[in-house]
Amino acid sequence: MTEANVLVVNCGSSSLRFALLEPESGNVLRRGMAERLHTDAGFFRVDAGPEEALPSGAGHGDVLDQVLRRLDAGRLLGVGHRVVHGGEAFSDSVVLDAAAIAAIEACSELAPLHNPANLRGIFAARERFPNVPHVAVFDTAFHQTLPRKAHLYAIPYELYERHRIRRYGFHGTSHGYVAGVAASRLGKPLAELELVTAHLGNGCSAAAVSGGRSVDTTMGLTPLEGLVMGTRSGDVDPNLHEFLVEHAGLSLPDVMELLNRKSGLLGLSGSSNDMRTLLAARDQGNERAALAIEVFCYRLAKAVLALCAALPRVDALVFTGGIGEHAASVRADTLAALRLLGALVDPELNATHGRASNGRITRDDSRLVALVVPTNEELVIARETARLVEPQQAAAR
Repeated sequence: MTEANVLVVNCGSSSLRFALLEPESGNVLRRGMAERLHTDAGFFRVDAGPEEALPSGAGHGDVLDQVLRRLDAGRLLGVGHRVVHGGEAFSDSVVLDAAAIAAIEACSELAPLHNPANLRGIFAARERFPNVPHVAVFDTAFHQTLPRKAHLYAIPYELYERHRIRRYGFHGTSHGYVAGVAASRLGKPLAELELVTAHLGNGCSAAAVSGGRSVDTTMGLTPLEGLVMGTRSGDVDPNLHEFLVEHAGLSLPDVMELLNRKSGLLGLSGSSNDMRTLLAARDQGNERAALAIEVFCYRLAKAVLALCAALPRVDALVFTGGIGEHAASVRADTLAALRLLGALVDPELNATHGRASNGRITRDDSRLVALVVPTNEELVIARETARLVEPQQAAAR
């Protein structure tokens, strides 16, 4: 290893993923993950090795102990952390200190399912890697350029002033990264491009990116708003909450659990939140799987058209994320619904995910250019960490 290596840590409530990268080259030296933390069935894996059982109740710190045994921590440049919600406090990545951590904690009420888990990872990593800087990279930061007409809800303005209730957007590291790669593939400066980017995985969002700046996006105050996702409903009538409480016997926490963890593809299909599983089931005649996919693609196409209102034109639609990069039929069905934009998919290019055409999956005579661009959020976090840490270390020499 060299001093240029960065450890990237991404913590969920019951999971942890890490990668050791060279930020300049993008080379991944080590990679690992842990799932089912705080249970009796927790496990840990490094690279392509076998699953290793964790002690009962093991948490994020226990996993990082495993990471520490496998890394030469003394030669790290820094540790980069994914943080989901930065509110209005953060429009850029930040070197973590007491003030930054306090501000992240203050944002926890905006992302109660995410920020507390991110903070547990930060505390555990700072304890185990005390001699290197730690950097927070925010999902929301890229979308801090949204104009007021895009980020304000039509509710009493005092609620925004008092509680900062507004649309924030998420997946910012992914949207920003693939927009830059798309510009390179199109052979044009990012500052001159008008793009719609679609990050499609278990969580899904789309964004309008004008000249490299986010000007609208589908997620809102929380990651629940917007597109149909793996287990999240996306947009619903706000009165649904009251209806379910009054007529289905649910409490408000029950409703939030239903919309966040039991809806989306899982709720519609009744069987799975995994698009791969649903595509296979659809091909075998499963009508509920077909319905879930149909709703997913229609709502995505509808959102893409809505985002066009934020742009003077659309130079390209960019698909990314696990579904966006690998589900050719999802892309084809979505593009088929974008007739208004003149989208004409090339079946052969789409079937190979644009690998032979620099990412392009539309025909030469298609008015809308569509690209497949693999995302790399870990690389973004590593490079952001290096960008902030290297000047500090140079000044200290």
